[in-house]
Amino acid sequence: MATPHDHNPSKRRLHLPPTPVGAGPSTDTGVNARGERKPPWLKVRLASGPTYAELKGLMRGLSLHTVCEEAACPNIGECWEEREATFLILGSRCTRRCGFCDVMTARPDPVDEDEPRRIADAVATMGLRYVVLTGVARDDLPDGGARVWATAIRACKDAVPGIGVEVLPSDFKGGERDIATVLDAEPKVFAHNLETVPRLHERIRPAFGYERSLEVLRLAKRHVPGQVTKSNLILGMGETPQEVAAAMQDLADAGVDILTMGQYLQPTRFHLPVDRWVHPDEFAAHAAAGEAMGIAHVEAGPLVRSSYHAGRQFRRAEAARPRSAAGWT
Repeated sequence: MATPHDHNPSKRRLHLPPTPVGAGPSTDTGVNARGERKPPWLKVRLASGPTYAELKGLMRGLSLHTVCEEAACPNIGECWEEREATFLILGSRCTRRCGFCDVMTARPDPVDEDEPRRIADAVATMGLRYVVLTGVARDDLPDGGARVWATAIRACKDAVPGIGVEVLPSDFKGGERDIATVLDAEPKVFAHNLETVPRLHERIRPAFGYERSLEVLRLAKRHVPGQVTKSNLILGMGETPQEVAAAMQDLADAGVDILTMGQYLQPTRFHLPVDRWVHPDEFAAHAAAGEAMGIAHVEAGPLVRSSYHAGRQFRRAEAARPRSAAGWT
């Protein structure tokens, strides 16, 4: 039976066997691999409130999925109370398996051709002016789902004229034609997450590639000059501060405009254990360093996630970037 705070109410998740990506699975997801308890700056209030309840009912009524729920985001209560949500398209089952991710890995269901329309209906009902679309990897589809991505972007823009649409897709195995299909639908922001440093990438994101993820971001800039791009790094999975700085420089060199950085939280004991709790001061130092490298806006903090207040992130980056720069409207 689902509890009032169950982020997986329909019990869709398939927990996989532990993978040897760190010091082994912990028995307490509030303890890191060094035996240190979760610090006070990571405490969050349980999701509640009338708007939260309203939006949860809306999602269930339209048979939609949000990454807020599927990935057990710690900010779900805060964001939903402010009427911000990130929609998960192409179903809730991913064809890839990352050591940190709480989205279910399993054989996907057939493509739901009506999903873009239902998302657009929800966006209009919620009165959103900025929406984030993310999605599971669909390596079972010839185009990785690019056609559905483009359809969803256009549906949201048709439903709410002037809305800003941010997309966070997979890498489409580096397929330039598929990436172009998504970009041609004219999202406001094209995001693709690097997530971790080169040394850990192969173990933590085995179906992705560090250089390929960087190339996806470069391709977006080449296909649409001035396209606003965004990426994310997760800290606390075994990287060093020096490796984080090097990864930020790689993202800056790829022309990334917005970077988010947050603390890894172990979803279950079957996932990668937390290596360390990263202090807020370290996040602040990384943010300052990233912006000094030329990244227009770095949102960094223990509870920051890629889509956390995404519209606000975009506006801050817009204000920080020269007004003559292409792509900012």
